[in-house]
Amino acid sequence: MNARRFTYRTRWSSEDQEYVASVAEFPSLSWLAESPNDALTGLMKVVAEVIIDMQRTGEKIPIPFGERDYSGKFVVRIPPEAHRQLAIEAAEQNVSINRLASRRLVSA
Repeated sequence: MNARRFTYRTRWSSEDQEYVASVAEFPSLSWLAESPNDALTGLMKVVAEVIIDMQRTGEKIPIPFGERDYSGKFVVRIPPEAHRQLAIEAAEQNVSINRLASRRLVSA
């Protein structure tokens, strides 16, 4: 498993006064450094080491988000009044509630 395949983010941490890199598939891991590049590089090395350790102990390695299959379907519960409002807006636009909601999610 290649550590580069996972979903990384870097951001500035005001609290730490450094850049912090995180990886979505391993939420407990992060790395601080003075530059975004150094934070990312440091975390990728840690992830590579963790993967080796997980392989050695027989633990299941997370599938990178970019390699997972998605159906394009998920269920969201909303308050009845919000559902009513969506239904009205969808009717006014002559589209389904699903179409209206998916447009809003994509443009958010």
